[in-house]
Amino acid sequence: MSLKYPDQAISGTVTKQRTQKPKVMVLPLLKLGTLALKTLSKPIAARLKKEAGLHPKFRHLIISIAQANHRMTTTMQRRLYGHATDVGIRPLNEEKAVQAAVDLLGEFFVFSVAVAALAFEVQRSARSEAKKEELRRQEMEKLRQRDEALEKEMEGLKSKIQELEQLAREKGLAGMFNLRHPHVKEGKTATPA
Repeated sequence: MSLKYPDQAISGTVTKQRTQKPKVMVLPLLKLGTLALKTLSKPIAARLKKEAGLHPKFRHLIISIAQANHRMTTTMQRRLYGHATDVGIRPLNEEKAVQAAVDLLGEFFVFSVAVAALAFEVQRSARSEAKKEELRRQEMEKLRQRDEALEKEMEGLKSKIQELEQLAREKGLAGMFNLRHPHVKEGKTATPA
């Protein structure tokens, strides 16, 4: 018994890792890319938070968003805990509302960056799959054409065989191969020397 690998004597079999191509580790790279995007988007979100507190119109808009979010989450929490939902909900003070809205806006920005990255990855993957499918289709087309060419060649060979069989039946085997001796004339036999 010959061993291909030195460790085969110990384990008795060759592992699949030796026969398969190494696969690219996509998942850790995707996680690393997502983490990098989140890290890069956090300073942008912090800048949005800072700007939100300075502009009065934007400040008013985010306060109303924060109050609406506060009413919605409080109502949902009351429903979950089985408390009355028709009770008036006290609005947040202005600073808490700004802080809540700015936090919500920052998280929304980070989330939208992550969604955009995911959409890009899905689209890239779909394009890659489409290319692979096109290559498979082309390969199948080549195989089909090769199959048709072989079939035509086989039909041609069958017809040649049939012609040869027909000639063999008509002339006999000696006539087909023209096995007459050149020095023998018809009607005379060759004399041995």
